[in-house]
Amino acid sequence: MSRSKGEVREIEVFVGSGNVWADLGYPDADDMLAKAGLVMEIDRIIRARRITQAQAAVLMGIDQPKVSNLLRGRFRGYSMQRLMEFLTRLGRDVEIIISRERPTRRKGRIRVRVG
Repeated sequence: MSRSKGEVREIEVFVGSGNVWADLGYPDADDMLAKAGLVMEIDRIIRARRITQAQAAVLMGIDQPKVSNLLRGRFRGYSMQRLMEFLTRLGRDVEIIISRERPTRRKGRIRVRVG
């Protein structure tokens, strides 16, 4: 079945929540979003320093293929603590701030902010 030139097709658009893992129904979506933020910062540091993955691996205490996988988004097997350790080995301070309870939410959330 072919379309004529002027034919317009409707496209269904899904407005995301800002968390792709939540949109896909993952139960640990908040954790995955926070981990992604940590990995994005690791990637940014490596690029800003203009170091190779092999050099980053030495600094981080892992091997180069693991750095490659991490930067490709394969970070499910890493804890947030381990990712924060990588950041400190790359010379960054990591600060954890616990804020007061908000009455409008039943459950707290974990966020990564780079400052």
